Amino acid sequence: MARRKIIRITAATLLSLLVLVTAALGGIGWYYSDELLVPAEVPQRYPETSLGGDGDTVVLAESRLSTLAGTFGLVWPGGSAKVGDVAATRNGRIERPLLEGTAPPEGTRVRIETDVYEGDPRTTLGLTYSEVRVPGELGEMPAWLVPAENSDTWVVTVHGRGASREEALRVVPQLHSAGLPVLLITYRNDAGAPASPDGFYHLGDTEWRDVEAAIRYAQGRGAREVVLYGWSMGGAIVGQTLARSGTAAAVSGVVLDSPVTSWSKTLDLQARNRGVPTWLTPVAELVSGWRADLDFDRFDLVRNPPAVKPPTLVFHGTADGTVPAQSSRDLAAAAGGLGWPLRYVEIPGADHTSGWNVAPDTYRRELGDFLTSTIGVRR
Repeated sequence: MARRKIIRITAATLLSLLVLVTAALGGIGWYYSDELLVPAEVPQRYPETSLGGDGDTVVLAESRLSTLAGTFGLVWPGGSAKVGDVAATRNGRIERPLLEGTAPPEGTRVRIETDVYEGDPRTTLGLTYSEVRVPGELGEMPAWLVPAENSDTWVVTVHGRGASREEALRVVPQLHSAGLPVLLITYRNDAGAPASPDGFYHLGDTEWRDVEAAIRYAQGRGAREVVLYGWSMGGAIVGQTLARSGTAAAVSGVVLDSPVTSWSKTLDLQARNRGVPTWLTPVAELVSGWRADLDFDRFDLVRNPPAVKPPTLVFHGTADGTVPAQSSRDLAAAAGGLGWPLRYVEIPGADHTSGWNVAPDTYRRELGDFLTSTIGVRR
């Protein structure tokens, strides 16, 4: 009797532990699933401090971000500016040239942005544009159309998760100078665009249909070919467009900046950044897949390459702490065997989507060479 009682107690204890562990893993998976799937407004934090400046210089308190090499936007409540590379470092004071705008007053809390332009193409770049609405399966989506002389080939820009169409403004002057119309789109769950039926991001699994709608919009206005230009999650959306859209045959070129080419590798990196064991990544995938009907293997462009593989240019920074550069390296290494004409450009020291900021000359040269060799536009 005593032995049976011990067995029953042991079995009950193990079962209870199993239930508790399962519940804990489910709770952790649900939490990270929320982080991944639920659209939320990014908190507007201002972690840096202005130490003043004048008409030519901005001075910032020294920090990891204020000492980053390159050209960046500077934003604070009620103001913004554009600053250049670090000019001097003295006693915890970082001096950067003021390229546009005015210096924030001493003591102002500011934020450093890879998006160096805030506003629309006219107010930020002095370019003529139209506010247009792209009809999609969920409704109309706002977009900016910057016209140019070439009506045959358009560029459709696809921003990253939680970003906006302003992300693409950095490259619009070069695309416009090359004679290419640029359509800067929004997609489901963006401000002003329809929400997805379940209220979730689908990480590219449904958003590609909004890119397809943008391609059809361009075709309806004379475009015979399009170049897709995606940042971060926009890269995953572009990948799914190439794999699943009937309009993919019209895509003559692709440019990807810090792209998600494997959500599993991206989630592993973000887990390590948070001190979370990477073995929990499959749990987050399992919960997210169940909640949003996602197949994470589908997004791995090495194991599941798209059927259509146009000439592609990929930029990625070595210091990217959001999407691993290794995933882009892996795609570049596999591209030859996949029959995918792909050029990979790695930017030393660049964080997520900041290759243009850190090495603008390299970025512009590579982009210009790609457009000339692939589409035949002028430099």
